[in-house]
Amino acid sequence: MTKPGVVDNAVYVKGVRVATPPTLEQAYNLRRERDGVAWIGLYRPTDTEIKSVANEFDLHHLMVEDAIAAHQRPKLERYSGTLFTVLRPARYLDDEEEVEFGELHVITGSDFVVTIRHAERPDLGLVRRRLEAHPELLRQGPDAILYSIVDQVVDEYSPVVSGLEIDIDEIEQQLFDGDPAVSQRIYLLMGEAMDFQRAVKPLVGMMDALARDFEIHQVDVELQRNLRDVHDHVIRIVEQVDGFRSLLQNALSVDATLTAQRQSEETRKLTETSLDQGEQMKRVSSWAAILFAPSLIGGIYGMNFTQMPELDFRFGYPMAIAMMLTLAVILYMVFRRKGWL
Repeated sequence: MTKPGVVDNAVYVKGVRVATPPTLEQAYNLRRERDGVAWIGLYRPTDTEIKSVANEFDLHHLMVEDAIAAHQRPKLERYSGTLFTVLRPARYLDDEEEVEFGELHVITGSDFVVTIRHAERPDLGLVRRRLEAHPELLRQGPDAILYSIVDQVVDEYSPVVSGLEIDIDEIEQQLFDGDPAVSQRIYLLMGEAMDFQRAVKPLVGMMDALARDFEIHQVDVELQRNLRDVHDHVIRIVEQVDGFRSLLQNALSVDATLTAQRQSEETRKLTETSLDQGEQMKRVSSWAAILFAPSLIGGIYGMNFTQMPELDFRFGYPMAIAMMLTLAVILYMVFRRKGWL
């Protein structure tokens, strides 16, 4: 992990690094002596370091306050001859399905660049090495450095877009597999897409403003073309992220519909089961009633009381049997007509 403070401190003359001063004060002096460009790279600097830079380059107090406080939205502001750019670099953490955001401030003047990182990303060392390998580009000064930094930040958005795209494709499969965890996953990814959109969308206006600024200050034509290419890249990313939000909102709607359908199907099955149980109860009750009538008659004549006139009746037994059969048949026909049997 990078240690806070000055991470790289260089003075360039005609696109070539001529010194790597160990302190800020030496960088200031060498810049004036060599008539060069100072690029001071700071990582989570102290208030003292920021104020030292502010005093040397006569930075506006609002710019200094923003640099100290951090947590700024992406923006591009000009204070007299100094340009203040805030970028939100990002990377996608696939295991957590989260977009991790950083914050980068770039302060550019006629002969200096101050970069202030408040997170590990982006890798400005890579940007610096790439520029130093192309002195003809670095010779363009602070404008070329700012362009290269913006280009790196925008390039690092591409893996984020790919990560979100893969997860959205997986969600579409989960939706129709009936995975109960898909609702939460959609909701969380929608939040990540919205955060990413807030980091990227302001870049469209920023690129327009920066292009006008380059044109007003008659920056190298080739550099202006390169900036327009970055602008086009930003527009494509914004359109993709807008599409992701629409897809996730649609996925959430589809999930709600499928959930409602599953619940309706379960309710229908429960209703059918309940109706089936009711039919079974009707049959059981009907047969119980049919069997109850003969049992009642048999129970009465089975009590064996002495004073029961029917016991001496010659046709008592056939009559009892006939009554049992008659009642059973009548009840059977009644229940059959009602559809219980």
